[in-house]
Formats: sequence, structure tokens, C-alpha cells
Amino acid sequence: MASARPSAAPMSYGCPGYVLRGTVITDGSVRTDNVVAVRGDRIVYAGPSNSYDAGQFKDASEFTVPDGGAILPGLVDVHCHGAAGAEFPTGNTDTSRTAVDFLHDSGTTTLLASLVTASESDLIRAIQALKPLVAEGLVAGLHLEGPFLSRTRCGAQNPIWLKDPDLEMLNALLQSAEGTVKTMTYAPELSGVDELLEILIDHGVTPSLGHTDCSAEVAARSLLTAETAMKRARPTGLARPTVTHLFNGMAPMHHRLLGPAGACLRVANEGRAAVELIADGVHLDAQTVLMTFGLVGAENILLVTDSMAATGLADGNYDLGPSQVSVRQGIARLRDGGSLAGGTATLLDVVRQTIAAGVAPGDAVLAATAVPARVLGASAHIGSVQRGMKADLVVVDADFRPHAVMRSGLFRPGLPAS
Repeated sequence: MASARPSAAPMSYGCPGYVLRGTVITDGSVRTDNVVAVRGDRIVYAGPSNSYDAGQFKDASEFTVPDGGAILPGLVDVHCHGAAGAEFPTGNTDTSRTAVDFLHDSGTTTLLASLVTASESDLIRAIQALKPLVAEGLVAGLHLEGPFLSRTRCGAQNPIWLKDPDLEMLNALLQSAEGTVKTMTYAPELSGVDELLEILIDHGVTPSLGHTDCSAEVAARSLLTAETAMKRARPTGLARPTVTHLFNGMAPMHHRLLGPAGACLRVANEGRAAVELIADGVHLDAQTVLMTFGLVGAENILLVTDSMAATGLADGNYDLGPSQVSVRQGIARLRDGGSLAGGTATLLDVVRQTIAAGVAPGDAVLAATAVPARVLGASAHIGSVQRGMKADLVVVDADFRPHAVMRSGLFRPGLPAS
């Protein structure tokens, strides 16, 4: 597979670049007989082949998409904890690079590094270790999954460190992060949440409701309060809160007790929140995925992996922050309790599973590209195949498996084994 790649030699914007021909799936649509031309780290043409001026790119390297395959925007994952034997919560810069390299090779060209609930000192250590990766553009920022979460719905989060919002601790974390924290998961029923939301939004951090045992009323009120405050703080943007892995880490819906999931679906349907789905075939039933796309629309869904260190590796024993995890048949569970403990799929795996569930390819790709790009405030640069956008592209074969990955105009040197 790697032999199909062109040379990854560095180039300036004025170099000949690459021309890719085939079907393009972007912005919710499937566009056949298209051309994508790349110079340097930018897309300089994206459109029908009959409008493409080949004379402008006569020295460019031609790249043909496999029969039945397609060109996608680089995928964007706003919730992943690691891969390839490495995890972001450990606070190790070097091993985190291993995870990032694997994820980039797999087609996730933009990602947030997610941390799990831990002590304040361990969280600050992990933040400090990951800041260089943000500065280098390898990671788009950080996601804090806790520690202000429900003990009842803690999942794989270590309950020892869970607490009500501690504003002094929150400010210490954000001060240490120096603007690198982009999202934070919180449980809306906890005391002090209103003040927490105010601080997050003032710092440009997107609140993400999750790991909660709250009622439908509390969930809806919190999301709508956050959305109103975010619009006020960023009136020209598309700011809105998100929901951390909808259905997972919260009470199930019941017709006499709706719970937070039902409220999140309603608010997302109104376009006032976006919901994460771990559509990996393990965390959610295929019919649940299909239902959610039908109810709220792809434009309000974020496909995520919640990936951990075992992603890309064989079954075995792994760590997720301070928790010990056992992976059997690709399913990660806590060794002492049996709760699901993150995912082992790549985001392209999740897209493929979403399509297999019955979701249209254009919608599945949209939820893994343009929608999370908007959450990151980066939709002017990533998440779409358009002229002027960053040249982050994924070429897939007819089975939606990775054939080639381009990041910043350069083809990645290797792909994970499939």
C-alpha cells in the first residue's frame, strides 16, 4: 500500500505539487469526476475535471484514486486519548508523538489530545507535556474529560479524583494550558457548574456535557445556557456546546424518564448543540447511530473515537490514565469493573462503521470533518476539500480503507496495518 505513495519530499508553495483525480466526498456531497490540485500546503483547485486547466499543473505529480475509492478531507477527532501503545494522559511528550504519528497516518489529520480525570498535579503535568505538540501544529489542542463529572456515571474515569467544580483548580489548569484547552467535559448537575461554564466560555473553551446522571430538564437548561453565553461571547462564530459521547456515560432513555440523552437530542435537533457519537460498533448499536443521524442531522453530529493506547495494536492489557484496561476482541474494558474504557478504532474505522449502519457516505464524512472543524473554530482551514484550504486529504479505497493520507500537502510515509 505504501508503495503507491508519491515522494514526500518537502516543497514550497511555488512547487509543481500534486494532482488527484476521482470522486470527492466533502461538505455532505459526493462529487464524481473531480480534480484536486495541491501546491505546497494548500489546495489550489477543487472541482469538476472539465473545468480544470491542466496546463497550470503540467509538472505536477499525478495521483489516481483506486477504482471505487474517493478523496476525503482530512478527518478531525475531538475526543481521543491515544493510540499505538501510547496515551496522552501519561504526560510523556515523546510517547505522545508516537500516538500522534499513528493517528495522522490513519487519516486523522487534526485531533484534540484528550486527558482523563486525575489529580491536579497529574493533569498539569500532562498539559505541560502536550503543549509542545500544540505549538508544533501536531495537535490542535487539548480536551479535558473531567474531573468535574458524576460519580454515578463515571465510566472508566477514576472516581477517586472526581469532584464538584473547583474554580481555583479550574483556573490553575487553564493558566497552565495557556489557551491550549479547547473543550472540557462537565456534569451539569454538580454544584458550581454555572460559574464553571462562565470561566470556560471566557477562556474560549467549549463546554461538553457528559458523564452525567442529570434529568432531561437539567441537561437542556445547561446546554441552552451555554449556547446563549457562547453566542454572546463569539457573536460572529458558530459557537455552541457539545455533548461527550452521547448515550455513553449517561442514563438510558425511558419513556417515563427521558434522561439527559433525550434532551441532548432535542437541543441538537434545534442546532444549538452538537453531539458526539462513538460509532465504532461497540459503544453504540448500528440502529442507534442511524436513528441519531435521522433525528438531529449530520450537521449536528461529531463522530469521535475515544481511542486509547490499544488502538492499532493487538488485544492485551493497557492503561488509560490511572486505570488499568483489558482489551479482548478489540473491546476495551476496565480490568476491575467491566465498564467500557475507551475505543480501539480509528476515526476512519468509525466512518466506515457509520456507513455500514446505513448513513449516507456524505453525511458520515461531514460528521468526521466539517462539523468538528467548526467546533475547533478552524473551518476556514480544515474539514473541507475547497480551494484555499489546508491540503489535508485522505484517499480511501472502495471499502473505505486508507490508501493514502496527505497532511499539509505531504503524503504520510506509512499507513497502519489494516
